[in-house]
Amino acid sequence: MSVDGDGRVPADPWPLPKDAKVADHLVQRLACWGVRRYFGYPGDAINGMTSALQRTNERAQFVQVRHEETAGFAASAHVKYGGGPLGCVLVTSGPGAIHALNGLYDAKLDHQPVVALVGHTALTAEGGGYYQEVDLLALYKDVAAAFLAQLDHPAQVRHLVDRACRTALARRTVTALVLPLDVQDEPAVPEPPYAHGYYHTSSVPSSGPTVPPEAEVRRAADVLRGGERVAMLVGQGALGAENEVREVAHRLGAGVATALLGFPAVDHREPWVTGAIGLLGTRPSWQLMQGCDRLLIVGSNMPYSEFYPPPGQARAVQVDRDGTQLGLRYPTEVNLTGDAAATLRALLRELGPGPAPTGWRETISAETRAWRRTQRDLAEQPADPVNPQLLFAALNDRLPDDVMISVDCGTTTAWYARHIQVRPGMLASLSGTLLSMGGAMPYALAAKFAHPDRPLVALIGDGAMQMNGVNELITVAKYWGSWSDPRFVVLVLNNRDLAFVSWEQRSTEGTPMFPDSQELPDIGYHRWAEVLGLAGELVDAPEQIPGVWERALTGDRPVVINALVDPAELMLPPHFTLEQARNTAGALLRGDTDWAGIIRRGLPATLTAYRSRRR
Repeated sequence: MSVDGDGRVPADPWPLPKDAKVADHLVQRLACWGVRRYFGYPGDAINGMTSALQRTNERAQFVQVRHEETAGFAASAHVKYGGGPLGCVLVTSGPGAIHALNGLYDAKLDHQPVVALVGHTALTAEGGGYYQEVDLLALYKDVAAAFLAQLDHPAQVRHLVDRACRTALARRTVTALVLPLDVQDEPAVPEPPYAHGYYHTSSVPSSGPTVPPEAEVRRAADVLRGGERVAMLVGQGALGAENEVREVAHRLGAGVATALLGFPAVDHREPWVTGAIGLLGTRPSWQLMQGCDRLLIVGSNMPYSEFYPPPGQARAVQVDRDGTQLGLRYPTEVNLTGDAAATLRALLRELGPGPAPTGWRETISAETRAWRRTQRDLAEQPADPVNPQLLFAALNDRLPDDVMISVDCGTTTAWYARHIQVRPGMLASLSGTLLSMGGAMPYALAAKFAHPDRPLVALIGDGAMQMNGVNELITVAKYWGSWSDPRFVVLVLNNRDLAFVSWEQRSTEGTPMFPDSQELPDIGYHRWAEVLGLAGELVDAPEQIPGVWERALTGDRPVVINALVDPAELMLPPHFTLEQARNTAGALLRGDTDWAGIIRRGLPATLTAYRSRRR
């Protein structure tokens, strides 16, 4: 396979043969934009495209997943993990196009450039109620609102591909091309006529945002320089600006909180890095925001407004490459549209070398150290049968320096946010805005295709594992032999409960866990892995955890860890309100089926958390 693992592609694509078809031209023109890997599932409406991929002689790759939703997630993750500048989905008409939507919305909401190629009914049959015929232009008009078009003539290939790719990259969003089956097999027109009604477009990418005007950067520096208690919030827009984030934080004496998508932008081992913010965040991040007098937001659009400082408390500056995202979450005083790294370097020049206040950072660091000790104490408390937090704490102690991590939505997100200290050299991501279950396994696959020489750990709840994980293990079994590093570790938190929603029902609705909607079948995930020729591990006692991680992270093949964990393990938010406590108590009084477990785990967890606040 000639696709480089880090996404680099040859400067010029291969030449088209004289008898090339439209599908050949599509594949070749997409290669000009760096698209060499297609995630999808075959079907008759894209037969022309899959045949064209076959004719590339492995200069482009089709990754066959088990479901088109996975293709959408994987295309989004392909960009997030550095597999290439653009993600690409190739799916068939009707049901395939519908299946792909959830994964494509993940890309749209997390601002990842993805081009969707969707097969369609032949032009001659459109409007006739043909099999699998749906109105794809109507279906995709939201997810691909930035650019959506149907290819009706061979001469359109060049300008439609160029515009779809350019728009996806420039706006960091999803675009889509609808490809009727019969047009795919027509003779290619690589050079449209020099005549009225035709276009001659460029495949050279547009330049990106750089630095805001000097006067605006100076205004931002004036605002921040006067702060005695500076907080920073960094998100995925700060990825690639790790050095600049660190230097600005040092210059301002700031504590740094992170949105989940921005975890790799800082070294979470530092005591002034308070970690995640929001409902699943840390108490130090809550304290950081409640106590600051200045706020610098870099590349984040975290939507929980109650976790920002109270309006009017802090003077605020925001940096984002997309000007439409500025000033949406907090009444910022200066809004800087620009690349994070370049803008922060300019800001450093304006801030100058003056001394940073130290007392605030020392306070934040002390609170962060106390919080981390508390989380370790909570992880080591006994549970029935295994404390899920202990699995994450033990993993954190053993993570390889170059590991890639994918995280699913649910309780796994909470324990990841509180126990995994992402550090420089690691890659980590999740469905950050759509918050969709079922994202971790497609993300893991995309990460491994992007970097087959690096180890990967996927953190998944049993609900998400049953949703698509068990099926995509087949994809792992299909491809893992081609990876130079076979380490692909899947941790399944098997608590037989959709636990995150169960806790939401208790704390927000005051209703008991509803077994009909929440209870899950107990599946031997490790046995299924063994059936597929992978390795399987069962964890049903805490003393097994260190050995399981050691074997999994040094193994010679992918492994699934089936961890039987306590469904009553509490996810206490950083700021547990009286209303939430009252609602949870009401759920117990109304006969929650796990009332005994909640009391068993809730009392020591609450006491431990209370003691941490007194330290």
